[in-house]
Amino acid sequence: MCDETDLEQFAKRGMTRRGFAATGALAGLAACTSLESGAGASGLTESMVTIPTADGIMDAFFVHPAKAAPAVILWPDIAGVREAKKVMARRLASEGYAVIVPNPYFRDVTAMQFADFADFVAKKGFEKVAPWRAKVSFETITRDARALTAWLDGQKAVDRTRGIGNQGYCMTGSYTIYSAAAAPQRIKAAASFHGGGLVSDKPTSPHRILQSGAGYLIAIARDDDAKQPSAKTELRQALTASGAAGEVEVYPADHGWCVLDSPAYDTVQADRAWGQLLALYARQL
Repeated sequence: MCDETDLEQFAKRGMTRRGFAATGALAGLAACTSLESGAGASGLTESMVTIPTADGIMDAFFVHPAKAAPAVILWPDIAGVREAKKVMARRLASEGYAVIVPNPYFRDVTAMQFADFADFVAKKGFEKVAPWRAKVSFETITRDARALTAWLDGQKAVDRTRGIGNQGYCMTGSYTIYSAAAAPQRIKAAASFHGGGLVSDKPTSPHRILQSGAGYLIAIARDDDAKQPSAKTELRQALTASGAAGEVEVYPADHGWCVLDSPAYDTVQADRAWGQLLALYARQL
């Protein structure tokens, strides 16, 4: 998972908006964003929405095609809801899914707190979000997942005859597995990309609560694998023991490779991961 050591490395890479523009990351983001909003040429409808939960009102970004579609929860990474995540949601919606991007920090703040990952680093984001993250646990994620599932099932844009998928990045990779366990009758797919905390000694460790009725895609960054090389083996063993369908792969890319505004973004490997994600949803939803 992204930690302060990673942020130091990002800073050494000259992680600024100018640096991003030079590498083409923001240019690519702008190009994708031009496909965006309303029910325009893209045929998508999008809005900011609110979801009642046991812990207060959660704000989220919701985008969907014209016809009712299977729902997907796109959990954002440590930098929260921002344009890069909205672009990813729109791309998925254009594939025929109703996508919601929830604010993981709604217990403390609303709306976008960081414009992009460069802004996250510039504002000492790791320190800023620390007290917000401290309020998140297996129990709170379970409640949030159930609230999101109930809300999605109440939307005309969602095809309730189909299963719900969910995907997470960085700290929210674990959220996807927790969510599948929280609502096993509805959430049928979980995809973790460079996720952290998937294997631990805790009784609620994600690898201990895999559901036989769900399908899993666990994509590990090579630098995360170097920090915890045994995790991939334990995850594979856990999948086998649970009877769940799934795949675990270490990608030849670093933590953050799937996220448009990350300094580790890798177009080739991100597109390959995207293809695996779509294949998972095609099988499971």
